[in-house]
Amino acid sequence: MNNNFTLAPRVFIETYGCQMNVNDSEVVLSILRGAGYGMCDSASDASLILINTCAIRDNAEQRILGRLDHYRLQKKGNPRLIVGVLGCMAERLKDKLLEHPAVDLVAGPDAYRDLPRLIASLTASGQKQINTLLSHEETYGDISPVRMDPDGVSAYISIMRGCNNVCSYCVVPYTRGAERSRDFESILREGREAIAAGYKELILLGQNVDSYRFGEVGFAQLMAMVAQLDPTVRVRFSTSHPKDIKDELLLTMAAYPNICKHIHLPVQSGSNAMLEKMRRRHSREWYLERIARIREIMPDCSITTDVIAGFSGETEADFEDTLDLFRQVKFDAAFMFQYSERPGTLAARHYPDDVPPQVKTERLNRIIALQNELSAESNRRDVGREFEVLVEGFSKRSTSDLMGRTSQNKACVFPAAGHHKGEYVTVRVLDSTPATLLCEAVD
Repeated sequence: MNNNFTLAPRVFIETYGCQMNVNDSEVVLSILRGAGYGMCDSASDASLILINTCAIRDNAEQRILGRLDHYRLQKKGNPRLIVGVLGCMAERLKDKLLEHPAVDLVAGPDAYRDLPRLIASLTASGQKQINTLLSHEETYGDISPVRMDPDGVSAYISIMRGCNNVCSYCVVPYTRGAERSRDFESILREGREAIAAGYKELILLGQNVDSYRFGEVGFAQLMAMVAQLDPTVRVRFSTSHPKDIKDELLLTMAAYPNICKHIHLPVQSGSNAMLEKMRRRHSREWYLERIARIREIMPDCSITTDVIAGFSGETEADFEDTLDLFRQVKFDAAFMFQYSERPGTLAARHYPDDVPPQVKTERLNRIIALQNELSAESNRRDVGREFEVLVEGFSKRSTSDLMGRTSQNKACVFPAAGHHKGEYVTVRVLDSTPATLLCEAVD
């Protein structure tokens, strides 16, 4: 990719974590472009390196600390190089990060507008800079992001920031602050800009999109507005919370063909005892009722989830409840993790991390094995069916095959045969693996 704004100075952003971090990096690029920076594709060509971080699990933070050690060596060969840490890890560790010899500045998720000033102060004084103040108002709604992948087919649009749920295991409310929704007019404006730039799919992002509200506009109304921008452009969203997903949203999804029929609905555990300790504010029974309602309104909707193995106090019976829920729901896919205690959370303060590591690993492996079976079963049911896919590019394994996704977010691989990235193609499923539908184009 070559997307330079100017020849110098140049910024390289390395992004870790969720889709919201990708969108945050795009906001940062827009802010820095206004300050005269160009974007470069390699850290070795940059005068400013920013690492946009994730703090959701310890292994993510350890990986980022390793990258800082790498950039420490790079700075020895280029003393004028500036290295900054952004995002959730910056918010969580604050001044501790400034103790790292590679780090020159630290900025939390609500401080990106201040980056030009921080850089100027650093350059003028030679002193390390930090701003980790959280805001109750900041949404960056007036900023048009500079897309990280200008040749891509999907554009991320953050519709809200922060989270009010305070699940006991989660660090996000402490690193991203209180929940606030963005003006829907600015969301629609950004959607129009993305469509005009050639994007074929808009992905609306929030920690809990179902609780979006700006004035009289709730999430279902927002989804309808975005879907009406262009009926040929797909609309997706992430992430939903089981306690807040309403029939109104499901009916809106069913009413618009370009709203993708896929819901990511994190359950985290199938045990009511664990859900209460996690402060999820939904029960196993509520979750299963919501699943039944989704399938009643949209029988072709795919459902994916997140789950944690080995949370504090989890017994074998609790874990069996989770396996049983997976068997009942038959998720199409899942993100599965073993519990990683995060400092400062309610769980870290009140619940001992008392499930032995080997038990966590064994339980995680069991749920992965079960989900692999369920994913394979889900994909086998699609053999013989036809789907419209949006082509995202070449398959990872072959430049003669393309990869695209169905409305249900399932990956399809098929011979290119003259088709190209960004095109809608109808395919027939010939075979499947647990992760992929193997297809042929039929149009």
